Amino acid sequence: MVFSPFLSHFECSLTGERFAPGVLTVSSAGKPLWVRYDLPRIAASVLREALRSRPEDLWRYRELLPLALDLKPISLGETQTPLIDLPQLSESLDVRIEVKDEGRLPTGSFKARGLVMAVNMAKALGITRMAIPTNGNAGAALAAYGVRAGIEVHCFCPADTPEANLREIVLQGAQLTRVDGMIDDCGKLVAAGEREGRWFSIATLREPYRIEGKKTMGLELAEQLGWTVPDAIFYPTGGGTGLIGMWKAFDELQALGWIGAKRPRMFAVQAAGCAPIVRAFERGDEFAERWANAATQAHGIRVPAALGDFLILRAVRDSGGAAIAVDEDAIASAWRDAGQRDGLLLCPEGAATLAGARLAREQGLIAPGEHVVLFNCASGYKYPLPVPQP
Repeated sequence: MVFSPFLSHFECSLTGERFAPGVLTVSSAGKPLWVRYDLPRIAASVLREALRSRPEDLWRYRELLPLALDLKPISLGETQTPLIDLPQLSESLDVRIEVKDEGRLPTGSFKARGLVMAVNMAKALGITRMAIPTNGNAGAALAAYGVRAGIEVHCFCPADTPEANLREIVLQGAQLTRVDGMIDDCGKLVAAGEREGRWFSIATLREPYRIEGKKTMGLELAEQLGWTVPDAIFYPTGGGTGLIGMWKAFDELQALGWIGAKRPRMFAVQAAGCAPIVRAFERGDEFAERWANAATQAHGIRVPAALGDFLILRAVRDSGGAAIAVDEDAIASAWRDAGQRDGLLLCPEGAATLAGARLAREQGLIAPGEHVVLFNCASGYKYPLPVPQP
């Protein structure tokens, strides 16, 4: 058996059309697929208290993941990531700020969550070659899990991707192609190769399994908070898989009776130099137009167009949150302040979420005393660090 016995079907995230599980990409409408589970059956089969006796890793949520229960997962040790408080910055904003530090995962970023799930499913389904367009961290994760699974990996990166990411990809055995363009230009090359039968594309939201790995951020966060949720989540948003996945996770947890109806306000944070989701949010649009001439030091959120744009916007709006753009100076200032005031080295995308929380506080979108969780998506050591100021 390849699939979990609790897996029910796939569903088009736009139209609701149903599909049988298998080696699938997007729906017939060209939109991402949801993995749906028999939640009443899960609720009858496992109590949330049973998790206490399980290893503190991503795989403790097996009933809510697509891989067959009798298959041993390919793993590099996907540990739970900690919530780190920022007492000095919390005091300055009069809110309670915690950072979920995803840099503690294998390959140093939250991309490990999505790619470990996608690679496990690919291996189980007999896929032998995979390709990905990447700004760096996703490619590194796919390279690592791919070699672990014996799958041939091809990574297509913008030419200005941080050198540490490029070297990591090559060191872990993947074929690297530098592209003179943005990540969506890389995506076109990956898509062309898939049409030619050269590999299976693992591009963001173009298959249903990465999001299932990413949703474990929401499962894990709720458990860490005693089966509650924070008042607000600030998420660095490029393709938005994690934000979408967490929103799905909260719905599933409520259906199981493991959390209540409260939802965090979801804030999609983008750089001012690449803010298609923010522009669509402010216009009231359902979909986001491609952002021309995208530029930001936060390479991970330099995504001019996202396949899941409507899902990001839906989660933000339904939660009462917002899409926020922060400029480069604000990112740099937040990056520096987190380190100098609270001793936590963020990545630039994580720094963007702190800048976003500051802006939201200034605009009255966050009230005094509220509990805010920021997602630091990768280790700061993977990026060229700012030159210290005298």
